[in-house]
Amino acid sequence: MDIESFREYCIAKKGVTEELPFDEYTLVFKVMGKVFVFAPLEAIPSQVNLKCDPEKAIELREEYVGIVPALSYLDKRHWNTLYLEQLPTTLLEELTDHSYQLIVNKLTRRQKEELAGL
Repeated sequence: MDIESFREYCIAKKGVTEELPFDEYTLVFKVMGKVFVFAPLEAIPSQVNLKCDPEKAIELREEYVGIVPALSYLDKRHWNTLYLEQLPTTLLEELTDHSYQLIVNKLTRRQKEELAGL
């Protein structure tokens, strides 16, 4: 999966916005204002950072060469860096959905109702 296909997958999800809040090179996807993906646009090879359940994060890192603890500024217990070209599209979609759902689960009742109404 290339970064543009990944972007299209993310933006198609309900309640998702995309922003460049830090600089012109770090694309951020949010659901209801909460981040679920960081995508450094100039990274080579292409990579994204996804939120993940801590236990699942460890399992994924042990199973896939293309998944490592999040780079730099993110909490490595809860975030993984995924190298897009090294992983199957279905896995990338599954883990993106997982990241999205982790954020949705922590939304307030009001935010969940607003999301459901979109």
